[in-house]
Amino acid sequence: MEQPFLEKLFQAHQQRKAMPSPKEVCDFLNGLLQLLFPEIADRKYESFRELELDYQRMKLQLANILEDLKFYLEKSPQFIEKRFFERVPGIREALLYDAYAISKGDPAAKNTQQVIRTYPGFKAIAVYRLAHEFCQLKVPYVPRILTEYAHSQTGVDIHPAARIGKGFCIDHATGIVIGETVTIGDDVKIYQGVTLGALSVKKELAKVKRHPTIEDNVVIYSGATILGGDTVIGKGSIIGGNVWLVKSVPPHSRIYYKGHLQQESSVVE
Repeated sequence: MEQPFLEKLFQAHQQRKAMPSPKEVCDFLNGLLQLLFPEIADRKYESFRELELDYQRMKLQLANILEDLKFYLEKSPQFIEKRFFERVPGIREALLYDAYAISKGDPAAKNTQQVIRTYPGFKAIAVYRLAHEFCQLKVPYVPRILTEYAHSQTGVDIHPAARIGKGFCIDHATGIVIGETVTIGDDVKIYQGVTLGALSVKKELAKVKRHPTIEDNVVIYSGATILGGDTVIGKGSIIGGNVWLVKSVPPHSRIYYKGHLQQESSVVE
């Protein structure tokens, strides 16, 4: 009985298509983050040449990962590796602003260095921003490997295809879910247990917008659930804890429970 089963497994392994090793992808991620942020690095560079060599090694490591995916890529591995690293300086600047936003919004944070070194919310955002670039370059597998790794490390589940603006702040990063077609504006702050999800849809509607839009300067408190592709949370709104929303609210609204759902709106342009 065992022999036929093992033969079947062997055939499955023989038919396996090339794909990147999750370990190799995560090693690349951790190496790149340590290179970009001295606060989390395991070493101090004694010379510029050392740093330059490590940066070139990161490029080679990505090239090898992409080579395993070459039959799935719309562009060549060389083109994607070059384009990704062209975008790395901008990603770092965006993440420094995210760290500043977290530090500014959390009274317990001493400075941005502490945020970068110790805050799981920052790590989740950092991995998302790198994974999102791979999504933009239409690289398969790698974006989800990265964000699932971050999910396991931080408790924050951000789909790499979500669109998130600058100055994103996650406070008490635990149990947060941000779906594939979510759009988040600038300077948004969310707390633990927030879900930005989809209403149940048929599989054939997977390409339509299924998740909410959160406009600029919105605060969403713990346990809130906001669902649906047509749901828009207007700029400057505050969504209270444990609120369940499946419809839009205008700018500068205050949504909260006080025995039942309450809404206050004051339009201020």
